[in-house]
Amino acid sequence: MVPALRYLVGACGRARGGFAGGFPGACRSASGRPRPLCGGGRSASTSSFDIVIVGGGIVGLASARALILRHPSLSIGVLEKEKDLAVHQTGHNSGVIHSGIYYKPESLKAKLCVQGAALLYEYCQQKGISYKQCGKLIVAVEQEEIPRLQALYERGLQNGVQGLRLIQQEDIKKKEPYCRGLMAIDCPHTGIVDYRQVALSFAQDFQEAGGSVLTNFEVKDIEMAKESPSRSIDGMQYPIVIKNTKGEEIRCQYVVTCAGLYSDRISELSGCTPDPRIVPFRGDYLLLKPEKCYLVKGNIYPVPDSRFPFLGVHFTPRMDGSIWLGPNAVLAFKREGYRPFDFSATDVMDIIINSGLIKLASQNFSYGVTEMYKACFLGATVKYLQKFIPEITLWQQPMKVSDNDIDCFLWRCFAFTCSFK
Repeated sequence: MVPALRYLVGACGRARGGFAGGFPGACRSASGRPRPLCGGGRSASTSSFDIVIVGGGIVGLASARALILRHPSLSIGVLEKEKDLAVHQTGHNSGVIHSGIYYKPESLKAKLCVQGAALLYEYCQQKGISYKQCGKLIVAVEQEEIPRLQALYERGLQNGVQGLRLIQQEDIKKKEPYCRGLMAIDCPHTGIVDYRQVALSFAQDFQEAGGSVLTNFEVKDIEMAKESPSRSIDGMQYPIVIKNTKGEEIRCQYVVTCAGLYSDRISELSGCTPDPRIVPFRGDYLLLKPEKCYLVKGNIYPVPDSRFPFLGVHFTPRMDGSIWLGPNAVLAFKREGYRPFDFSATDVMDIIINSGLIKLASQNFSYGVTEMYKACFLGATVKYLQKFIPEITLWQQPMKVSDNDIDCFLWRCFAFTCSFK
């Protein structure tokens, strides 16, 4: 890869120079904007865009939507390797709209989470997307958790989270009649939504504004063009060449990569550093039997341990009325591997050789062993859940579902990224 491609990843970067005063106003092709896609794919062999977004998940689609609404004169395309949009991280999460309580005050994460929650509620109302502002309790069940809970409450106030209050046992009962706890933070601004619906709405906005979506386009290479394409009237106006696994190519001036669990590899394709490396962790959820869903009204979370990058096993209502219990966090042997025996030799070797996993595991050995134990022995997970809702029992609870709605686990996958020197 040529050094110029080091400008291409993470945010919009131009192979020839920067943005200075924003996007140039006259950088469209003479033939005009490629026609928008309305659900299908199209031949990519001769397409050119001012900006290309790699990745059709919620981050890529939100980026594409924002760019085209702010710069309607630009031709913008989204490339997605799957036949449908938003089928990986966007479609494999618990669907919680977090309020912003967990993050360090004044950090970008804290600001974006608080502002993003408000904007998401507003967007869902405008578009008629179903959501529930069902709230959340962060519950201390041990005396030693109370100082951490109080510190978390103060952090939430500093972050500007709306409606926070510390409540005692009596008020916990009023919010969640079957929940036991010594003290809790009541977060009324927390909600739930189907993020895939939100992402598909972003895609619709993007296409209606003139954007193009190319599905079944798995990026294989990103490079600088050495010469103008044959019979092209654009010359070298589009110097970046993006090739897929079928030999088709897209040309553009700018590229934004939003590749989810493959973000480090796509970064490396463009000539940038792959750090931080992706280490995939799978989250295993249990599904509460429908006749027992009355036990949970809103989100119920444990007090997080700041030593670890996970929030712990929690109770999560879903838009379809079901209740998810989990997740744990176990190392996945395949990126985008949502079943326990999904395996990729390439991904496993990458984890072992490049990710810093050994250092991560050594620093969190006891936590990792506990998570693996809970993944293997259902009773251990249920015993932990009973600290919050004693009425949950092993006989009642483990209606685990798969694609066939039979008794087995509901598997979901999320990613934790780390980079150790």
